[in-house]
Amino acid sequence: MAAESPAFTLVLPVLPLDDEVVLPGMVVPLDLSDAEVRAAVEAAQAAARSEPGKPRVLLVPRVDGTYARTGVLGTVEQVGRLADGDPGALIRGRSRVRIGAGTTGPGAALWVEGAEVDETVPEPLPGQVAELVKEYKALATSWLRKRGAWQVVDRVQAIDGVSALADNSGYSPFLTTEQKVELLETADPVARLRLATQQLRDHLAEQDVAESIAKDVQEGVDKQQREFLLRRQLEAVRKELRELNGDTEGEESDDYRSRVEAADLPEKVREAALKEVDKLERSSDQSPEGSWIRTWLDTVLEMPWHERTDDAYDIRGARAVLDAEHAGLEDVKERITEYLAVRKRRVERGLGVIGGRRGGAVLALVGPPGVGKTSLGESVAHAMGRTFVRVALGGVRDEAEIRGHRRTYVGALPGRIVRAIKEAGSMNPVVLLDEIDKVGSDFRGDPAAALLEVLDPAQNHTFRDHYLEVELDLSDVVFLATANVLEAIPEALADRMEIVRLDGYTEDEKVVIARDHLLPRQLERAGLDGDEVTLAESALRKLAGEYTREAGVRNLERSIARLLRKVAAQHELGERELPCTVADGDLRDLIGRPHHVPESAQDPAERRTAVPGVATGLAVTGAGGDVLFVEASLADPETGAAGLTLTGQLGDVMKESARIALSFLRSHGAELELPVTDLKDRGVHIHFPAGAVPKDGPSAGITLTTALASLLSGRQVRPEVAMTGEVSLTGRVLPIGGVKQKLLAAQRAGVTTVIIPKRNEPDLDDVPAEVLDKLDVHTVTDVRQVLELALAPAAEAPAPEVPLAA
Repeated sequence: MAAESPAFTLVLPVLPLDDEVVLPGMVVPLDLSDAEVRAAVEAAQAAARSEPGKPRVLLVPRVDGTYARTGVLGTVEQVGRLADGDPGALIRGRSRVRIGAGTTGPGAALWVEGAEVDETVPEPLPGQVAELVKEYKALATSWLRKRGAWQVVDRVQAIDGVSALADNSGYSPFLTTEQKVELLETADPVARLRLATQQLRDHLAEQDVAESIAKDVQEGVDKQQREFLLRRQLEAVRKELRELNGDTEGEESDDYRSRVEAADLPEKVREAALKEVDKLERSSDQSPEGSWIRTWLDTVLEMPWHERTDDAYDIRGARAVLDAEHAGLEDVKERITEYLAVRKRRVERGLGVIGGRRGGAVLALVGPPGVGKTSLGESVAHAMGRTFVRVALGGVRDEAEIRGHRRTYVGALPGRIVRAIKEAGSMNPVVLLDEIDKVGSDFRGDPAAALLEVLDPAQNHTFRDHYLEVELDLSDVVFLATANVLEAIPEALADRMEIVRLDGYTEDEKVVIARDHLLPRQLERAGLDGDEVTLAESALRKLAGEYTREAGVRNLERSIARLLRKVAAQHELGERELPCTVADGDLRDLIGRPHHVPESAQDPAERRTAVPGVATGLAVTGAGGDVLFVEASLADPETGAAGLTLTGQLGDVMKESARIALSFLRSHGAELELPVTDLKDRGVHIHFPAGAVPKDGPSAGITLTTALASLLSGRQVRPEVAMTGEVSLTGRVLPIGGVKQKLLAAQRAGVTTVIIPKRNEPDLDDVPAEVLDKLDVHTVTDVRQVLELALAPAAEAPAPEVPLAA
């Protein structure tokens, strides 16, 4: 559509435009103070003296020192002064000129040749071009109306030419120099109008987005300002109402600064709280940080920083409280009594605080279930006059449960230790860490490691919770930890606690506990009065000895509850009159036959030790002490394979004990007068009954040796004898652990003679006297002594008969 006219050549002085573009139809003022502009205008004026018409110049954009390929023919309309008084010229753009080679001319300006570009568009306009013109005018009108340029709207609507309409966009201030150069160099008017339309469309879209953002921001600012003003007005109204009613408490509750300043806080805690108050005052009401700070300040203000209960230093009264609430457990009672006595003397001598640390205590109560570890914590707090808090640690796997969450987390809370102190309302409560051996660890951390600082008397006076991030003094807290198995507690944690073992109750202690504690509680739960049902002591003793076999008293309490429910039901059915007394002979009719008849009470022919190759051992389980039987047999030489077979779900240590026992008998068989040739040619099978229960440990060594010796010699093991001890290859009996629990289990099982290692003799001091009175305890150093005590004499034993399967 547009074509150059090479026959019509122009020679014009160049007027360079730095970072500015003039399109045809535009009228622009230029400053003649610039040397190049003045030189071009003067050269044009000199040339115009010899030619008719106005002086003409070639307006060429210059971007970064580079001239465009197309310029605009301009005429100098007027030369004078600009509004600021500087000399200037008014120049009108006429048409596009394709720049050719340089040439010479008058003046100091640069002269070039050029060919004028033909920009005519045939009439009438094609449909697509007419739609394009209409769209451009609509977009231009929309943009001009937004700017309030109503007069320019009519001028744009009056433009009919495609080329003139496209060049009119040169006035658009939003176009960059590069975009205007692109319009200048686009010779085709239709293409140029399409480009101008796209540029205007893009700008309007950007303007719409910017306006939308600005509108949202303004609405948010207006809302904040409105809310701010309303809150200030609300505060003013509340203040006026409080002044009218004479109430200042509400104002103090709303003002965290006054609350912090009025609270009795440690100096460092006060400084940290005031810093948070400063942050709160600077933050907006909509900021989530504000709610975090308020929650933190509430927690700090609720902590009992200087609250302490006075200890009860009546040592005899405290011991009386412990004796009244718990039977037995002498070790724990003595330890608490010692602690109170030392505490009293320290206070009397002004030694309450030394080096920032107070005289707290960290005790670990280790024992089987049901012996009263948890309830003992309440009794200790009662005896000391302190508040009691229980913290359940069973199944805790998150370290943050102990040390708290960082405040950056959503829903952050302080740890259980801090929450226990806040719940207690004092800085020196008795905190029971229940089931500390059940603490686990996973990807969230190791809670047992977090307890190291809590339970270390040398460190816990500066305990720092992750949520509070201020030091908390735990040195005056009495920590009582409970556990069933000491080995399950990490070694580093167990080293920080004083271990107190609760090995279970004797039968006499169980009867006292049942009479004084369990029976009154279960009578109340069954809806019975104490004078309506009476349990004879013989009935309680039979319940403890034959209906239950445990270290604690939980099953005993269940049996009593079952018995009382049966009595209550029979009374309601008219089958029993109240009041009544339940004797031991009535138990079978009420709750059935006993489940745990002692081995000594059975028929001699039905006892497990009635055949050679069976021995009775003693073991410690998670439920306390228990008896453990060992059975041995020799395989038929024709059908069985030689070697040692072990069954009963045994651990590696117990398997090694069996091999040691077998090796000892092979090497010392002649000395012990045993037919060791049977051990070489025939397979030996050792079995531990109750195969579903895992078993491990070295303390069954002498029991294994005795069972094998009984099997080979044909001499039965005495039914009233039980034993425990580790055996070496030379026959030495080595010490083991859990002597007290094992002797209690032996006494419960009806055993009368117990064999233990000589080096465990000091452990007998921990065994109750009433248990030792019922047991004949032998201490040995060599397995030969064990065999002399445990095996029945050959004259009493039947003819040797080796069983094929025990």
